[in-house]
Amino acid sequence: QVQLVESGGGSVAAGGSLRLSCAASGFAFRSTGMSWHRQVPGEEREQVAFITSVGITTTYADSVKGRFSISRDNAKNMVYLEMNSLKPEDTAVYYCQAELWDGVIPRPRWGQGTQVTVSA
Repeated sequence: QVQLVESGGGSVAAGGSLRLSCAASGFAFRSTGMSWHRQVPGEEREQVAFITSVGITTTYADSVKGRFSISRDNAKNMVYLEMNSLKPEDTAVYYCQAELWDGVIPRPRWGQGTQVTVSA
């Protein structure tokens, strides 16, 4: 079965850095686009970064451009989110998401999330 396990969250002061990791299993990781999302209680989940299956193309939310970097290691079935110059508004639960499909129907799957807290 599909499993996504995030790690690396924690508490950091504004301006600091964190690196999130996501271990993936149970699906064809090398042919699957991956993304990171975040959610604050009471708000909708927001996609912050996406990377294509071979890692050639990445996209970022405007709010994190120039500060966050997504990468992947297809040999290890891992995807990462390097977060620099963190701001208090980056505080959220961060989720790793596999962009899976059932034919033409999107069937995304995500992990349990990891908390990131940035203090002012």
